[in-house]
Amino acid sequence: MPHSRLGFIGIGLMGDPMSRRLSDAGFDVTLWNRSPEKAAAVAADSSARLADDVASLIQSVDVIMLCLANTEVVQELVFGPDGLAEHGQQGQLVIDLSSSDPDATRHMAAALAERRGMRWVDAPVSGGVVGAEAGTLAIMCGGENHDIDAARPLLEPLSARITHMGPVGSGQVTKLCNQMIVGCQAAVIAEAVALAETSGVDASRLTEALAGGFADSTPLRILTPRMAASDFTSPPWHLRTLLKDLDMAVTQGGRSLSATPMSGLAAQLMRAHAAHGHGESDPATLVETYRQA
Repeated sequence: MPHSRLGFIGIGLMGDPMSRRLSDAGFDVTLWNRSPEKAAAVAADSSARLADDVASLIQSVDVIMLCLANTEVVQELVFGPDGLAEHGQQGQLVIDLSSSDPDATRHMAAALAERRGMRWVDAPVSGGVVGAEAGTLAIMCGGENHDIDAARPLLEPLSARITHMGPVGSGQVTKLCNQMIVGCQAAVIAEAVALAETSGVDASRLTEALAGGFADSTPLRILTPRMAASDFTSPPWHLRTLLKDLDMAVTQGGRSLSATPMSGLAAQLMRAHAAHGHGESDPATLVETYRQA
């Protein structure tokens, strides 16, 4: 609800616009980030306040939103010194917007419930920086019904759609499904652009030619023009992030005895590309592997 005091931890590519939208929507927002200057930049442009440390943020809010890089960083925030497991308060709601491992998510939620009486909603997002800025993200949630109901008003300024997928961890599994589709598309779009180029076809026209057909998709519309123009500046996302999610998808497939051969291959192609110094690059740079060959 609008009077809820929100703590937002993680002011990166996605956390910056999301925290700004929450502040603009009238929420009482307190920020913390490992790199203080990023949180300070948001606070300077909004009504959000800065916390001196994680402990003081936890003690001053009703809801804690996390938007962190990976599972390990979330675990450090939960179990590390001065983290949630040490300072969390009875009834506080944690909303994890990060893309994290489903099993680790269930473990963290159970541990906080047992130790501190805290509640957990995993709410990973899809839509990229553009969706975060526009408030049109797709948010896939896992948690108890009453916790999802409490989280909805807080997530609405960020999203076009909020879907409750099941108990804690279900949102993270759904995000892995999303990333499997995105990752495999990114890999094959690179092949298609390279094939067009080597066959004498203007790859920059693929997006126009395929619009509205079965091959049309958001990754096609975003990646194809960048690949065709070799425009890899100011990447809207990083290859390492997509690789991290594909690796989690393959791991989850192993746990559930569900085969993931296409996702595994896409992950290996991206791992090879990352090993050549492209982990921080735009996934659109995958096309370069075929051009070099």
